[in-house]
Amino acid sequence: VVLFISVNQILLFLLVLTVCVILYNKVHKVPSTLNNETIDLESPEEMEEEIPVVICAAAGRMGAAVAAISSIYSNTDANVLFYIVGLKNTIPHIRKWIENSKLKEIKYKIVEFNPMVLKGKIRPDASRPELLQPLNFVRYYLPLLIHKHEKVIYLDDDVIVQGDIQELYDTKLAPGHAAAFSDDCDLPSTHEMVRSVGMQNTYMGYLDYRKQTVRDLGISPSTCSFNPGVIVANMTEWKHQRITKQLEKWMQRNVEENLYSSTLGGGVATPPMLIVFHGKYSTINPLWHVRHLGWSPDARYSEHFLQEAKLLHWNGRYKPWDYPSVHNDLWENWFIPDPSGKFKMIRPNS
Repeated sequence: VVLFISVNQILLFLLVLTVCVILYNKVHKVPSTLNNETIDLESPEEMEEEIPVVICAAAGRMGAAVAAISSIYSNTDANVLFYIVGLKNTIPHIRKWIENSKLKEIKYKIVEFNPMVLKGKIRPDASRPELLQPLNFVRYYLPLLIHKHEKVIYLDDDVIVQGDIQELYDTKLAPGHAAAFSDDCDLPSTHEMVRSVGMQNTYMGYLDYRKQTVRDLGISPSTCSFNPGVIVANMTEWKHQRITKQLEKWMQRNVEENLYSSTLGGGVATPPMLIVFHGKYSTINPLWHVRHLGWSPDARYSEHFLQEAKLLHWNGRYKPWDYPSVHNDLWENWFIPDPSGKFKMIRPNS
């Protein structure tokens, strides 16, 4: 009897042990591929931080977005994810351009922007209707377009990036700041150009100080403005401070009261940002936003200065795919012709 009990105990022990081994293997399942080969569980590509870059692809200037993307992609080893924002009728064109060129290697998402969110918020401007294009306001709505990223770069389409975009992404934002911009008074080498072509670099050029609502802001008209064509943004702070709602409020006030000097400042997209972010933004390294290249068809920077620049911005009327314009060769280095033939550069002999 004693022997019989001992055998039963041994059998029970073996049964429990077998069950434990089976359960252990299920929980700690080892991939069958490990039999003959090794798997790199932490490949650098998977661990590398993704850098989201938002660029708009507008009808008639899609070549600008393509050149900007091409310049960024060619000058970095960083893990860049491009968010290419367009309107419904332009999306097939940009998709085809990317898929039928060397840009097919980039990581990208195409996002449709619904212009209905702007209904009743934009005051018509007969002097420069191109500045009222819906995509000019995409930067207001970054959290609606980007969901999984804490930090985002927004770039106007008329830029070329000559440096490693990782440097721009590493821009430090002070605690409580939702965005970083470039001050319009930051580069001494641009001051002469600013004076020579009569550009505005203070709040006076963007806001109508004859209006009581503007004076009530308590912002000196001589305060240096900033340029929102290059933005490094913190999405958590942006949402926390309800930046989008604040910007929409000032769009609405302008519709009702005509508060902005849009003919001087160049459009109605910048003034709300100047108001909302006044005294509450971090700064971008000046070489990461060398601008005013599109303000005059004659004023030129020195070649040495342009080679030092990390990012070039043709803000103003004279675009590098158009004629007349300056420093077009720097832009053309990155342009990729449109496979469909719809977009063409305008040149003196074209």
